[in-house]
Amino acid sequence: MENAKDTFYITLRNRLAALDPQRVMMLRGVQRPGILVEEAEAPIAQMPSDVFVLRWTALNADTQLPSTLAQMTCEVHYATGGTQASNGLDRGRAMAEMDAELVSILQPGSAQKMAYAHSPAAQMETVVFWTAPEFSPLVTSKERLTRRAKVNVFAFQEQGEL
Repeated sequence: MENAKDTFYITLRNRLAALDPQRVMMLRGVQRPGILVEEAEAPIAQMPSDVFVLRWTALNADTQLPSTLAQMTCEVHYATGGTQASNGLDRGRAMAEMDAELVSILQPGSAQKMAYAHSPAAQMETVVFWTAPEFSPLVTSKERLTRRAKVNVFAFQEQGEL
């Protein structure tokens, strides 16, 4: 399942970098596209603004098929306070832009599964595929708008995978 999770993240990261090269963040002194996997980073007190945070929340496995089919739930959390230039009065537009970016980077809803444990990454035999996002209602907390989108990610377990 780690290969499927890595494939999903790296696919979205690369699509985001191509779609909006300005959506970046500094993490441990390195500038990267504005998307991260929560479980792969140090705990933080508050979710960063203007960044997509992937949180894996559920796992189910269908073992009645010839190959085990894993279904993983990924919650994509994001928040914005708008821009400083507009004193945050554009936070609704900034949120709408992030909503549109998320919809865009999730399409098409599949990618070739890759094994990223070694460099260079190795192509695997199956694909990872996912559903369209289910958006939660917008939440306003002081100057920030936050949203969560749920995506179900599916992958067949291949020979030798954990």
